[in-house]
Amino acid sequence: MLDSPGTASLPPAIDPDLAEALRLLDKSDFLLAVHDASFPGVEGEDTGRGSPYGEGGMALARFARALGFTGLQLGPQGQTSPVNHSPYDGTIFSRSIFSLDLKALARNSEWGGLLGEDAWLEMVAGNPRPDGNRVACAYTFDAYAKAVEDIHQRFDAARQRCEPAALRLDVALAAFWQENHWLRDDALYEALSLEHNRLPWRQWPQEGERAQDRVLPASTTADSEKRRRMLEQRHGGLLERYALVQLILLEQHRTFRGQMQALGLKIYGDVQVGLSLRDAWSRQALLLGGYVMGAPPSRTNINGQPWNYPVLDPAHFLSPGGEPGPALVFVAERLGKMLAEFDGLRLDHPHGLVCPWVYRADDPDPYHALQRGARLFSSQDDHPDLAHHAIVHPDQLNRERPAYADDWVRELTPEHESRYAVLMDTLMEQVHAHGRRKEDILCEVLSTETLPLRQVRLRHGLGRFRVTQKADLDDPTDVYRSENAEHQDWVMVGNHDTPSIWRLTKDWQGREEGCKQAAYLARRLRPDAPELLASALASDYRKLAHAKVADLFLSPARHVMLFFADLFGLEETYNVPGTVNEDNWTLRVPTDFARRYEDDRRRGEALNLHAVLALALRSRPEIARARPELIARLEARAGWRID
Repeated sequence: MLDSPGTASLPPAIDPDLAEALRLLDKSDFLLAVHDASFPGVEGEDTGRGSPYGEGGMALARFARALGFTGLQLGPQGQTSPVNHSPYDGTIFSRSIFSLDLKALARNSEWGGLLGEDAWLEMVAGNPRPDGNRVACAYTFDAYAKAVEDIHQRFDAARQRCEPAALRLDVALAAFWQENHWLRDDALYEALSLEHNRLPWRQWPQEGERAQDRVLPASTTADSEKRRRMLEQRHGGLLERYALVQLILLEQHRTFRGQMQALGLKIYGDVQVGLSLRDAWSRQALLLGGYVMGAPPSRTNINGQPWNYPVLDPAHFLSPGGEPGPALVFVAERLGKMLAEFDGLRLDHPHGLVCPWVYRADDPDPYHALQRGARLFSSQDDHPDLAHHAIVHPDQLNRERPAYADDWVRELTPEHESRYAVLMDTLMEQVHAHGRRKEDILCEVLSTETLPLRQVRLRHGLGRFRVTQKADLDDPTDVYRSENAEHQDWVMVGNHDTPSIWRLTKDWQGREEGCKQAAYLARRLRPDAPELLASALASDYRKLAHAKVADLFLSPARHVMLFFADLFGLEETYNVPGTVNEDNWTLRVPTDFARRYEDDRRRGEALNLHAVLALALRSRPEIARARPELIARLEARAGWRID
């Protein structure tokens, strides 16, 4: 059951002209961003939710590689809850059961029929969203839970019959259980969640025999150990089932990564800034009491976002002797696991690693608390509980500015920088230990970058994000303008939190913003004669969207990322920040994406990369003079012109 199904068939034929254009434009990395849930299914075989590990995932990967993409940026892969579909609130160690390739478990011989084929076919037939355009969230929670029970029962039955494949899997499962402490805590939380009627752990009883359940991971008393052993015995089947599914997911991930390497694609993980309830329970001894983390007010969101995420307690960073404390051990464990499984990592809101914005957890109005919060290591006078965590001195603060402002901390000494960098240094130690490049660590620094974060980022030579749809075209120094990027940065027109570029350009057309965008892009793309191009862009939202993407390839940044909705011409939004409903986080790549893309790109209604790169090359006079035949081939292949 653990035999690898092998690597992919022959790699796709990469369009040599696209590859050459990327080289001439000095773009070393070109990533397609798509979260697990958004991967396409296979027509007639979709179970309601995407997975990179199935046939749809392989089809998308081969498609992306043929277009010149060098990697896939996945989202967080943790287990989410029925009431919150955000992967950024999922578990940080355990993978989501929804990413299982169930067809492989039902039909592929290497898995020995761990899932009954009838059960898989029943799931396919019951999927209320067979078009595959959205995740069927409520359905998948029930259907996948049932499938997981079937998988465990069939494994146990095969083991009882002493089938060789089941016995090999049993040995691997025992080793997996012993080697991963996180697995034991995550599985135990699953059992306790059932005992406490699925209530969050902070709502579990505080008195009586079961009160110790709240603090089991942090307690070493004899009573706690006795309670843990009793729970493990009572829920032995559930714990084994949990571990079995996590092992299968790991094996499917390893197979997927091997297939991607055969295609020439890198796979990037996502280091979410927050912890799930399960993780907060298991790591509660490491958390700062009384405070939680959020996003401070900024130009992106003037009210900020009260994430309610736990914060690591700086008291646990280092031991009295200066050795790594339990918090750093935890960070190293988490990052080491991810770096062993991915080729690179996206750091979600790295402020959380360097200078988190924290606010009182006991304020009944989270927005009131958030807007009166503080930077953990440079707090205001009205947060005396944080004073002992301060790194900088009061005279290093710019008190004329808000505490969340980039220039709140005016200056840093080398010693201060080192103290701010403790968590990032630990992360980068793991990067080097696993043989990864600094270029494969993506810092999601958006409009806000405090002095401490900037200094720590540059300490390790890391780039930042430049989301060009947010650029202020009236400010030549704006951080989101592509021309202001550094070579180590990552540029993109949007990400999973922004509207599709197609939605935006359609909204801009016929308005002042559309004319302003068209004029700016024409100057970037046709500096010698911008008027005609500006007119064409202002009158056609499709051309404006393409020009916006072409602008990325003129940036000094060597790394480009596209979110899947921007590639496929989708106008729907994947995530509206701060929204919890049945549609948020559910947008998917359509099952017929390849056929649809080929039709749409010739009409300019999906991103025509041949047209985009031809336009970018023409904007570079030295390339246009030296390689006119390449540009001509790209334009002929495009079949649609922007200018």
